[in-house]
Amino acid sequence: MQSVTVDPREIREAVTMREAIDAVRSGFLDLAAGEFEMPTRTALRDGQFLVMSAHHRASASAMIKTLSLNFDRAPAIAGTVVWTETGRSDSLIADAGAVTTLRTGAAVGVATDLLAPAVAGRLTIIGAGGQAPDQVRAVHTVRPLSELTVVDADPRRAESLAETLAPELTGTQIRTATDTEAAVGDAEIVCCATSATSPLFAEQALPAQVHVNAIGAFRPTMRELPDELLATSTVIIDEREAILAESGEILHALKSGALTQDDLTELGTALTATEALRGKRTVFKTVGVAMQDWAVARLLADKFLP
Repeated sequence: MQSVTVDPREIREAVTMREAIDAVRSGFLDLAAGEFEMPTRTALRDGQFLVMSAHHRASASAMIKTLSLNFDRAPAIAGTVVWTETGRSDSLIADAGAVTTLRTGAAVGVATDLLAPAVAGRLTIIGAGGQAPDQVRAVHTVRPLSELTVVDADPRRAESLAETLAPELTGTQIRTATDTEAAVGDAEIVCCATSATSPLFAEQALPAQVHVNAIGAFRPTMRELPDELLATSTVIIDEREAILAESGEILHALKSGALTQDDLTELGTALTATEALRGKRTVFKTVGVAMQDWAVARLLADKFLP
């Protein structure tokens, strides 16, 4: 038995965003169908160290991810994803940072494809850190962008992200901004990828019709979205148990009465809904679940293991 190690460059070269989106979509469907054993992740030191695991019953495969998170370093995520399967003698070890950004982007791609208007092409992304490039790539994969606005408190980070993405977004008008509320005013899609502990904008700053993805707040002490937005939107979440344990904005909205648990629909369930979910405003809130890592690791295993 051997372990095959895959580095970030190899992950990027092996898996396209479209492949990741399709794999994560299939994973959400299997999650809704009860095909996974997936404990709520272990968070130590208020989320600085995380352990996540998932077992897919149908394929008899499992994934364990361990990582440390530090926003003061680059990359912020350091750790490993380990994949094993009963039908293979070899295991796979992949870089946790690359897998995490790819699978988080892919989940946003799945949700945006389901919830955003088919003609939506104006994206504002708030936060220009390590998760941001794959957020933009995922949205662009399912809704080709005509305009992109990058918002960050540090103009240099915003400009750097814009320059990084420009070769991939031919024909897209790209600009940077520091005024968050002005930047979301005409957006059709908004992605929030920050470590904020209070809402990034007021509900009134958004247009009447918009789809919002929120990935940054992954601990109860963090918040990116205001209660008023959640109260007036169709709210889709990745997984109920994880959200109720970790999502600061959802917990705040439940406590204030802006939401009830009945207002929350898991993405896997939403993907099979017979009635239209698109409304004037839609929100996808994710804290990230191990199934997503499993889905990308399975792609890597199929490409790198005998």
